[in-house]
Amino acid sequence: MPFVTTTETGAPIQGPTATHLYDDWYPALRTDQLRPGKLSTAMLLDIPLVIGRRADGRVFAMRDSCPHRGIPLSHGWFDGNHVTCKYHGWEFEPCGGQCALIPSLSSHDHLDATRIFATAYACEERDGHAWVFIPSPGSGKRAPGAQPRAVPQLAKFGTRYRTAFLTADLPCNIDHGIIGLMDPAHGPFVHQAWWWRTRGSIREKTKRFEPIPEGFRMSAHAPSGNSAPYKLLGVYGAPIETTIDFTLPNRRTEVIRAGDKWFSSLTTVTPVTASTSRIDVIAAWNVFYHVPFVTPIAKFFGAKFVRQDQVTMIQQAEGLRHNPSLMLIDDADKPAKWYFALKQARLDSAQAGALPKHPMDGPVDLHWRS
Repeated sequence: MPFVTTTETGAPIQGPTATHLYDDWYPALRTDQLRPGKLSTAMLLDIPLVIGRRADGRVFAMRDSCPHRGIPLSHGWFDGNHVTCKYHGWEFEPCGGQCALIPSLSSHDHLDATRIFATAYACEERDGHAWVFIPSPGSGKRAPGAQPRAVPQLAKFGTRYRTAFLTADLPCNIDHGIIGLMDPAHGPFVHQAWWWRTRGSIREKTKRFEPIPEGFRMSAHAPSGNSAPYKLLGVYGAPIETTIDFTLPNRRTEVIRAGDKWFSSLTTVTPVTASTSRIDVIAAWNVFYHVPFVTPIAKFFGAKFVRQDQVTMIQQAEGLRHNPSLMLIDDADKPAKWYFALKQARLDSAQAGALPKHPMDGPVDLHWRS
């Protein structure tokens, strides 16, 4: 779905289509779904995955397909050490994908089963998620052992904190999901509520943005005074400061500090298929640490917030079915334009073998009403 934007001269330009970005980490599922001796399934970037936890505690991710006849490995068995295909009993070590046994081989066969590999992906557990590294198509069945990008992790500022997790499926491609995630102007309309903000609270805002590697940052600033949750932090008496980052391929991080009190969140919009995605929110905090029931209360209001975004994406999907022309404007849509430019720069650099060019030359102030 192309977007119509404009150059400095007013000539229309189009953003890239919702192409998947590879060679990066994506959250596949919550690891509390994994059970000993059981296999779970997930879909990332149109790739079916089978995921589990070995007897030694290590999580793994394989393509949910036996290299012999293509039957999903998730229909088979898992003994804690090997995944066994239901069709012919082929056994695979799940972290590397190496075949350990082909039961049908006889003394007359000379095939070395250990030279056969199912597709296995690098998989790491962070903050209760199984993160999977998806390499570029055609780069080999096995993801390299040492990855150039660090596994994403939620920022924390102490050892005593509470955590919460929220998720929702979105009926939209990755681009629509992400520009919705970073959109600064929809709050008073999509998230109208007495505990957040109302349409009557709209005011003009100016925020400074600066480039960071493969992304951009809303520089440290005092949070919006027309958002009730931020006002609650005023009870600590310390100046409140928040910083928001977006980095490719899909991550928004926010850190709020008030003296030694803090709140941190990592939100991702992950491509599931070409036309669907999923939003995951991981949060940690030490604010109101001793207040009873603070975690279920936070999850209750957080779930309502995410549900409002989900409903909006469902409603937007109704209009997108008719393939309308779309547009992006300045300044409120400038982060969306940066996202498209960053994404295209990575795609171009992957083909050219050069470092991607950042669309921002330096810090810039944006103005909008919300």
